[in-house]
Amino acid sequence: MTAAPLLLSHNPADPSDVLVRRPLPGAAAATEAVDRARTAQPGWLAGGAAARSAALAALAAAIEAAAGELAGLVVREVGKPLTEARAEVARTVAIWRYYAQAPYEPTGAVHEPAGGPGLLLTRRRPHGVAGLITPWNFPFAIPSWKAAPALAAGNTVVLKPAPEATACALRLAELAQGALPDGVFTVVPGGPAEGEAITAAADVLSFTGSTGVGRSVVQAATARGVPVQAEMGGLNAAIVLPDADIGRAATEIAAAIAGYAGQKCTATSRVIAVGAALDPLREALTEALRALPVGDPAQPATVCGPLISEQARDRVTRAFEGLSLLTGGNSPAGPGWYTAPVLAEKVPPGHRLLREEVFGPLAVLLPADGLDQAVRITNSVPYGLVTSVHTGDLDTALHGLDQLDTGLIRVNAPSTGVDFHLPFGGAKASGHGPREQGRAALEFYTAGRTYTLVPTKAT
Repeated sequence: MTAAPLLLSHNPADPSDVLVRRPLPGAAAATEAVDRARTAQPGWLAGGAAARSAALAALAAAIEAAAGELAGLVVREVGKPLTEARAEVARTVAIWRYYAQAPYEPTGAVHEPAGGPGLLLTRRRPHGVAGLITPWNFPFAIPSWKAAPALAAGNTVVLKPAPEATACALRLAELAQGALPDGVFTVVPGGPAEGEAITAAADVLSFTGSTGVGRSVVQAATARGVPVQAEMGGLNAAIVLPDADIGRAATEIAAAIAGYAGQKCTATSRVIAVGAALDPLREALTEALRALPVGDPAQPATVCGPLISEQARDRVTRAFEGLSLLTGGNSPAGPGWYTAPVLAEKVPPGHRLLREEVFGPLAVLLPADGLDQAVRITNSVPYGLVTSVHTGDLDTALHGLDQLDTGLIRVNAPSTGVDFHLPFGGAKASGHGPREQGRAALEFYTAGRTYTLVPTKAT
């Protein structure tokens, strides 16, 4: 008898440290989880706003009480530097607390009819079971900013995390079991088969991950006629104008390139220096990247830890082969999957770094004659998630920013960083469907209905 395939999760800083080794549950188990969630959903909704609010607040409190343990687990399983891991757990607590108030939000409105007696009502109702497919790089925050609004609106949730973040997801499920009724929040570990089964069965779908997989999820959901959102890749630019504070800009851009080894969809991959900003920015950014601490993610000072896997590290290494490097190109000693931050210049047109997301601590430095050309360069890639613009003159920046084809624009701020109470999403190949987070998420996880109420007799 052939043994079931195994799901493995390694510590990227010490690959011999295996956090999870278990058989894959299979597609049938994922379908059964959706069925159980569908059975639990009417009771979860019928319990009312107060019960849902209290349950979400209780989960926030449980996460906060375990914050130190959870941050350590993030460091160990996905290699996120400790300072960032602590910040992610704190943000996760804030997300659950924010959405704990959402059950009390209005779910509709009353309207006057155009003529005659009666009333017109609009209401928003949950879809049923929310199927969530999430990546490994924010193992608590991304599942939470999807699950919390879905649950607040009265849906139940089935989460399929990336295999590399299985231990984190299972720990979140354990905390949820103490706060939520049975069947309301279920984690199904696994890979493509489990994800496809959830995609084929859930009533609403939210995906974050690679562009290729995201497109397949969108295609499958669209064929079934169920709501779907997909947040995918980014090839984000930082535009630096000559009047910017070059030192500050370099510091922020360096962190956006190399923080968490560049393993964020909002990381900066292209740095566009406008006019006279090129030479001072080249010098300042090169120095800032060289100064960033690279190494053990368990050390609080570390900014750039390991890549998530050996394959990821090798993909990054291949991406800058043969290029003119201002810094980087070496791998620190140690057992983990590390590479030092890389800044390349004079990259030939058509190079993969100018058209593909590599997902590592590397960026290219590009010149532009003016803001208009910088905007054209920014828009020249298939993706459109976030652009950061660094300038001392907001009027000059705002004049050209409307032409940027990205979902987020951050002025005098790094490309990384997300405000969980505001809509989040990208343009072009970076995103499909409605935005995540904030009130936009509550709208996505509900369907609008219009009611016409006509009295049976005149009063």
